Amino acid sequence: MINVAVTGASGKMGRRIISNVLRSEETQLSAAFDLMNVGSDAGEVAQLGNLGVAISSVEDMESVLKSSNTDVLIDFTIADATAVNAPRVASSGVNLVIGTTGLTDEQKATIEDSIRQNNVAGIISPNYAVGVNVFFGILKEAAKYLGDTDIEVIEAHHNQKKDAPSGTAIRAADVISEALGGKDYVHGRQGLAPRGKEIGIHAVRGGDIVGDHTVLFAGDGERIEIKHQAHSRQAFAGGAVKAAIWIAKAKPGVYTMADILGL
Repeated sequence: MINVAVTGASGKMGRRIISNVLRSEETQLSAAFDLMNVGSDAGEVAQLGNLGVAISSVEDMESVLKSSNTDVLIDFTIADATAVNAPRVASSGVNLVIGTTGLTDEQKATIEDSIRQNNVAGIISPNYAVGVNVFFGILKEAAKYLGDTDIEVIEAHHNQKKDAPSGTAIRAADVISEALGGKDYVHGRQGLAPRGKEIGIHAVRGGDIVGDHTVLFAGDGERIEIKHQAHSRQAFAGGAVKAAIWIAKAKPGVYTMADILGL
């Protein structure tokens, strides 16, 4: 049985991830962390019944991870918290599954270095939904044939999402740019903004939209739209637990969702 810890255990994603950890026959919840509800049972906070796992303060992370024999920690919190906590997790000899978005290049590099230096396995991905990662593969192939079209990435999320554009939108643009040998990005347009050969990236925030991503390839007389829509957070939580199971059995190193899904 794989021992899994969850940060942000009181939040919507944290509670959903805990539910998926319990649902899997290969995992069990070994520890939970949050700034809120410290001392409360993680299962009761997630409305899953008493699990006998108390929510711990992040200040006690190293000692709790060691005493609970945690194999993998799943982190879907905020960038500044993940940047501090992930190296602490790696130094404790625990593998990492990070779904936090909004990480700077410097923060991501620091986390990846800590994974390698501490000889653990880890993954940082903007999206753990299986469909989104298939979406990336389709975009890579489409870009080979549609590189001379005007390319726009449009994403929509709920009104509580803090970072924009989404990590998934940026990754979609990166996949296309890499396939085409490098493209400039324009984030939104205002005033005089003649279009060149850049990739446009646009963010919509409203209501309770879980996550929509559309890539538009617009040519003369025709256009192609490739879209992924997440109907619930289950798409992300289920994928994160699959990643945790894979990472727990992997050799030390930094991996991608393509590695985990065999894409």
